Amino acid sequence: MIVYDKVELENLALVEEAHSLKEAGFVDSNQYDAIKKELVIPKSYNNLLIRAAFFLLGVFLYSSICGFLTLISAEALDENFKIIVFLSAIIGFVGAEVLTRQKFYGHGLDDAFILGSQLTLAIAIGLFTDGNEIVIASFITLTALMSYLRYLHLSMALLFCFALTATLTYAMFELGNTGKTVLPFIMMLFAVALYFLTKTTVPKLANPFYHKGISLANSFSLILFYLSGNYLVVRELSVVLLGAAIAPNSDIPFALFFYGFTFVVPVFYLVYSLLKKERIMLWIGFLTFGFSIYTIRFYYAVLPIEIVLTTGGLLLFAFTYFAIKKLKNKETGVTFKPNRFTKTNAFLNAEILISSQLGLKPETTTESNMEFGGGGFSGGGSGDSF
Repeated sequence: MIVYDKVELENLALVEEAHSLKEAGFVDSNQYDAIKKELVIPKSYNNLLIRAAFFLLGVFLYSSICGFLTLISAEALDENFKIIVFLSAIIGFVGAEVLTRQKFYGHGLDDAFILGSQLTLAIAIGLFTDGNEIVIASFITLTALMSYLRYLHLSMALLFCFALTATLTYAMFELGNTGKTVLPFIMMLFAVALYFLTKTTVPKLANPFYHKGISLANSFSLILFYLSGNYLVVRELSVVLLGAAIAPNSDIPFALFFYGFTFVVPVFYLVYSLLKKERIMLWIGFLTFGFSIYTIRFYYAVLPIEIVLTTGGLLLFAFTYFAIKKLKNKETGVTFKPNRFTKTNAFLNAEILISSQLGLKPETTTESNMEFGGGGFSGGGSGDSF
């Protein structure tokens, strides 16, 4: 199914690992260059600026081919212009296949054709079905999954997650107001099912090349689960989808449940991630907790914004300071020791900043009882007595 040579993909993983070791100081530049020269890898770029430049070049190339096709076939097709859009999608898939067979992987050119083919296919299906959302989402779900399984592009894995969620959402819309009412709970169940499916699939993977895409889907399920029960999201969608008019002294059904859900889930993410040492869930927990605070303030502005920001900054500063003092000497588990695989010493810089602001003195060593000194030349040498 994978279009690339698996040996070259394994070599690419080795080169990426060697690069991380070089950044951490375990491997010098000469050793890294020697490893990279010995291994045959696909044509790819880790530099986002270079990849973006080739992506723009690929967009120009793809649009030029489609434009040329339109010019030579416009008169022949006459009013059947929908076929041109469908042919443009086919050109995108053919171009992606050609480029990937030429060993382009995450290069930029292949990104343009892979993404462009999905976009033009969605437009073509929309034109042929008069904008039937569930049909469009279903087709994109299938094609995005097939594209990821074949080309291993994370953008296709993310598109698959969005398209599958959209398919389920539009399917619930077909049930009318009943489907729209229970939509938050259905999305919660879907997110839980997706989380456990991806979580149990990773250890059983016979093919390691799909690990990043499954991990991305796992993170997507965490975010989707939180947003499905967030009070702000549920309330605003109730107004948009159901046309519910919420009076000043009234609230949405199950309001207490959604209030609790908005804060309990981020706290659970934070605690669970610390216990299981899952960094991605930890970052998601921080982001969702911040959005929970924004959710409550969106409806209940108890204090002026300047007081809220000042208080929040003081609490964050205090939490950071005591966390540093608690974790600075730990060697295992959750620790404040700098990660050698990161490019910056942000933790150490934060410790220095906090110590300087609070006037903390550096740790001192134990004084020795042995007296040094003596001598009359250039400082503390030995004296002339035994």
